Amino acid sequence: MDFIVKRLAAALATLLLVSLLTFAAFALIPGDAAALILGVEATEAQLAALRAEMGLDKNFVLRYGSWLADFFTGNLGNSARFRGESIAGLIGERLPVTAALAFLSLALILLLSIPTALFAAGRERARSGRLVNTLTMITISFPNFFLGMLLIWVFGVLLKLFAPGAYIPPEENLAGFWVYLFFPALAIALPNAAIVIKFLRTSILQQLRLDYVRTAYSKGASRSLALYRHALRNAVIPAVTLLGMIIAEIFSGSIIIEQVFTIPGIGRLLIAAIRSRDYPLTQTLTVYIAAVVILANTLVDIAIQLIDPRIRLSIQVGNR
Repeated sequence: MDFIVKRLAAALATLLLVSLLTFAAFALIPGDAAALILGVEATEAQLAALRAEMGLDKNFVLRYGSWLADFFTGNLGNSARFRGESIAGLIGERLPVTAALAFLSLALILLLSIPTALFAAGRERARSGRLVNTLTMITISFPNFFLGMLLIWVFGVLLKLFAPGAYIPPEENLAGFWVYLFFPALAIALPNAAIVIKFLRTSILQQLRLDYVRTAYSKGASRSLALYRHALRNAVIPAVTLLGMIIAEIFSGSIIIEQVFTIPGIGRLLIAAIRSRDYPLTQTLTVYIAAVVILANTLVDIAIQLIDPRIRLSIQVGNR
C-alpha cells in the first residue's frame, strides 16, 4: 500500500511539473489570445475586457494558479478556433470516440498478440514458427498510417465494406459506428501487436531455458504444460511494461489514424487546434495527453507489483 501511495504521489508531482512547463511554454509564445478570439475588427475596449476575463492582465504565477485550479475543476475556458465553444465541451464530445477506438485497438492487440506469441514460442524451430517471426518483422516495419491507407483501399474502395471518410456517429447507428472503427483500430493494432508478439515470444523462450522449467521437465511436465503454466506467467511481466507504453499511446489519441479515417476524436481536435493557433485548446490537450501517459505508466508499475511479489520484496529490502 505504501508503494501505491508513493507512486500516485509521484505521478501527481510529475503531472504538475508537466502542466507548469506547458503553461510556461505557451505563455512565451508571441501573440494576443484575445485578439485571436475576437478578430481584427475588435475594439480596444473589447480586447481589454476579454483579456481581463481570461486573466491575461495578471502576472504569470496568478495566471498559472488560476488555470491549474480551473483545469482540475473542469472549467477549461473557451476555444478560439471553435467560435468560443467550451473546451470542456469539445473534449467531452470527442473523448468517447477516442476511448472507443482505443479500447477496440487494445482488444485487438491482446487477441492477436498473446495466442500468436505462444504459438511461435511453442514452434520455435518449425517452419510455422519462423513464418510467424518473419511476418511479425514485416508488420513492425510498416507505419500505421500506411496500413490505414491500405485497409481503406482494400476494404473500403475494392470490397466496399465501409465508406471511407463517412464516419458514422454512435447515436445514429451503433453497429455502423463499431464497424467503421474496426478498420482504424486494426491499423493501430497490427504494428503494436507485432511488437508485443516479438517481445513476448523472446521472453517466453528465455523462460523456457531457465532451471525451473528444466525441473518441471524432469518431473514429467510436457512442453505445453511448461509453456502455459510456468513460462507464460513469468514472461508476461516484462511484456506488461511494453503494453503500458502502447496503452498510453493509443488512449492519448491516435492522431495520424484519426486524420486518415476522418474520425472526430481527440487527435484530430489537437491537429485542428494547432493549425488555427488555438493556444488555450492546444495547451489543455497537451496536458491531457501527458496525464494519460503518466496515469498509464503509473497503473502499469502498480500492476507489476501486484503480479510479481518478488518485486515488492526487493523494493522493501532495498528501502531498509
